[in-house]
Amino acid sequence: MKILKSSLIIASTAVLLSSCGSSVAPILSTPIENIDNLPLKVSPLTEAQTKTWGAADLLRDTIPGMSVDRAYAEILSGRTGSTVIVGVIDSGVDIEHEDLKNVIWTNPKEIPGNGIDDDKNGYVDDVHGWNFLGDIVQENLEYVRMLKILGPKFEGKDESSISAADRADFDLYNKAKAEYEMEYSQAQANKTRYEGMLAQIIPAHKVMAKKIGKEDYTLADLESIENPSEEEQQQIVMLSQMFNFGDSIPAVMKRLNGGVDYFGGRLESHFNMDKNYRAEKLGDDPDNKSIKFYGNNDVDGPDPKKEDATHGTHVSGIIAAQRNNGVGINGVADNVKIMAIRAVPDGDEYDKDIANAIYYAVDNGAKVINASFGKYYSPHPEWVWEAIKYASDKDVLFVKAAGNEGADLDKIQVYPNDQKVENPTEMSDTFIVVGALNYKYGSDLVANFSNYGKLNADVFAPGVKIWATTPLDTYEYLQGTSMAAPAVAGVAAVIRSYYPTLSAKQVKQILMDSGLTSSATVVLGGDKSNTDKFQNISTSGKMVNLYNALIMADQMSRK
Repeated sequence: MKILKSSLIIASTAVLLSSCGSSVAPILSTPIENIDNLPLKVSPLTEAQTKTWGAADLLRDTIPGMSVDRAYAEILSGRTGSTVIVGVIDSGVDIEHEDLKNVIWTNPKEIPGNGIDDDKNGYVDDVHGWNFLGDIVQENLEYVRMLKILGPKFEGKDESSISAADRADFDLYNKAKAEYEMEYSQAQANKTRYEGMLAQIIPAHKVMAKKIGKEDYTLADLESIENPSEEEQQQIVMLSQMFNFGDSIPAVMKRLNGGVDYFGGRLESHFNMDKNYRAEKLGDDPDNKSIKFYGNNDVDGPDPKKEDATHGTHVSGIIAAQRNNGVGINGVADNVKIMAIRAVPDGDEYDKDIANAIYYAVDNGAKVINASFGKYYSPHPEWVWEAIKYASDKDVLFVKAAGNEGADLDKIQVYPNDQKVENPTEMSDTFIVVGALNYKYGSDLVANFSNYGKLNADVFAPGVKIWATTPLDTYEYLQGTSMAAPAVAGVAAVIRSYYPTLSAKQVKQILMDSGLTSSATVVLGGDKSNTDKFQNISTSGKMVNLYNALIMADQMSRK
């Protein structure tokens, strides 16, 4: 194994626990201080390791997880915590999932199903949260919505005919139009490419499956065919190449069909210039801030199959899937209740919905909010900024995914954020932005899709190939900074559970200061020519670690 050079030594660990709870005995564990002298893991992860790598310990397993299992075994055993509510603002949550149903928040002031706003908060029967989207599933991208508004005013006009007062809107229109034309053509091309590949693979696969006698034949099976005809030789060559993209041809075809569906869906909804989903399915004016009470209490959304709730269900499982129940997975946090707030459609979210979702979470007791969404255009960013400041004033930690474009956030504005590119002064001291880690420690440590930024990204956490809950009692691998953010939200919830006297500002400081860093040079955006030191690509320069965070939280709580 290759050893990374280091001038520091990792200290040994000693833990002193008390059966009477965390208020009695201090944590005497020695934090993990440096990891640069650890051996690189050269063998592939087993299936079991892959499904749980986010909980692994880099020191012991040479896998860059958050030391979750070690923290529970060595620090939290015998200690008790209080319940923490985590608001999940997302696409919806399957609240009946076998591994989530016991950790779903229930509004204690609401009588289920009586059609009355018992708690007088404006939301009728909001038993487990609220659905600000109503029956909306599909939506436009924000710049498409902008084109619909600005197009009639600026289409066909040149710069010389634009007044000074309209200059900013004209520039925005041209920027949105250029992005629309580029992304629409890319989606069309990708859909056509995948359809073309399927048109060749399907008949070839049918022939080979019949010849070999099974659907799930291997590459070796293909290569062992004797005396193939010229046409069969061509089919064998093509199908052999497909094994670079999957373990079997049926698996490759499933991926290709998924690509066709994805890009077809984008063409149908994200870029749709004709439909107004908001007017058709909700009847709310997204530009009227004064209307707050709309939507319904169906927090998993309108789809009986709950497919639209896949993202939010996965996020919720990462945070709080019931631990040690013999079912499914272990979430990062115990003592957590998930408040489901549906505000993120298949498309770009509305600023109004996100602002109202934040207010709802804060006013109903959430101490941590997870926001695994984002966009690059925002007509009413001030509404969300006001809500973020409100959350901060109410001592709520806001955990935000950095985004998946492999971009430097110091050079491009993303929404929501608590900073502006042109003015990086933070608007909130309880807002934390999370980039995604890969399970490969070394130069590939940062996920190739993850955004980053010395000023506008704060920490990193596991985000590649994360196994977690999906609707109808299923489990899947998903990846993205969307998966990294809830990992951090889970760590934050653990801290707030066992150390409830610490403020959200202190919890953010702990998450950033207690993590593990590395002097390793990492590849950014999947571009081998774009590299930097890991410690230079976020404000903290660290990856979140529950074990270290608990040690620092204990020390801070005793000052």
